[in-house]
Amino acid sequence: MAETSIRAEVRGRMGLITLNRPAALNALSLEMIRGLTGALLEWAQDPQVLAVAIRGQGKEGPFGAFCAGGDIRFFHRAATQGDPALEDFFTEEYALNHLIHTYSKPYIAFMDGVVMGGGMGISQGASLRVVTERTRMAMPETAIGLFPDVGGGFFLSRCPGRIGEYLALTGQVIAARDAVRAHLADGYMLSGQLGPIWETLAQTPFETGEAVEHWIATRFIANGDAFTLDVGKIDSIFAADTVSDILVRLQDDGSDWAKTTDELLRKRSPLMLHVVLEQVRRARLMGLADDLRMERDLVRHCFNTAHLGRPGPASETVEGVRALAIDKDHSPRWSPARIEDVTADMVQPFFESPWPAHAHPLRQLR
Repeated sequence: MAETSIRAEVRGRMGLITLNRPAALNALSLEMIRGLTGALLEWAQDPQVLAVAIRGQGKEGPFGAFCAGGDIRFFHRAATQGDPALEDFFTEEYALNHLIHTYSKPYIAFMDGVVMGGGMGISQGASLRVVTERTRMAMPETAIGLFPDVGGGFFLSRCPGRIGEYLALTGQVIAARDAVRAHLADGYMLSGQLGPIWETLAQTPFETGEAVEHWIATRFIANGDAFTLDVGKIDSIFAADTVSDILVRLQDDGSDWAKTTDELLRKRSPLMLHVVLEQVRRARLMGLADDLRMERDLVRHCFNTAHLGRPGPASETVEGVRALAIDKDHSPRWSPARIEDVTADMVQPFFESPWPAHAHPLRQLR
């Protein structure tokens, strides 16, 4: 593969992938998604490759940044110009997420630095998910009028208690300890270990993929057993039936944490907060393939919200990206403007598929 935005190489018995777009914090482009998919499909059939490892290139060298998500500038440009590549992006990204979750060989994700959005999609399905003291993990999509996609409904809904609802709605950033405790990572290493471990993977004549996994897991170090998150408050407050009820519980709590969380939620897209709570709770009862099909439906509606008369350029998601990454005024004009003004008639059509089952773009996933 040409050395462009990813490097994929076989060294020893390992398939090694480096996301190589450090100036953009390795945000995923369609080219990168296709490169990752092609490499994984090829290596699945290659007996030389026992296991796969993936990392991100930082601005100062390997590691330091994993992946900040999808390329939201591309999303904005494609949506405003009617570029059909936007549809390809999400179909192929979600198919890649499914491939990683179901991959036939060990797939090890070194989640050093920022791990957000699409970066979670290419790491949460890994057989080993490694975090470090520099890991900053989040699903921040409600800040841009989107929802935690890339299988976010599936893996967030399987966090202990109501942590999934909390992370999905607020987009709160967590570090290594909470990632492990929330079942979003498997083990902790110091970032200084990663370079030597990567080179050892490339040079060691492992006999099986399981031996690769075992060797890495023996390098994990304890990072503490306790959450830094207040899981008691999270579980009691984010178990409420609706977003409005969550806000009432936060107000009744009255603590500094509750006030900060209330303020954070009120900066997010009111419409998408309601959609996301429904997404996570539906996904809790779904398998991965069905969740990804649901999310593919959701993302079509996000960029073309026909039932609200909001085509691509007028959609909530395009407005959110505009405010964050294009004009950078950080003042999105959400519609509706208040959480309390969102109705069920606005939310439920997001969960109606625009495709019949036989024509769904992810119908082949099992």
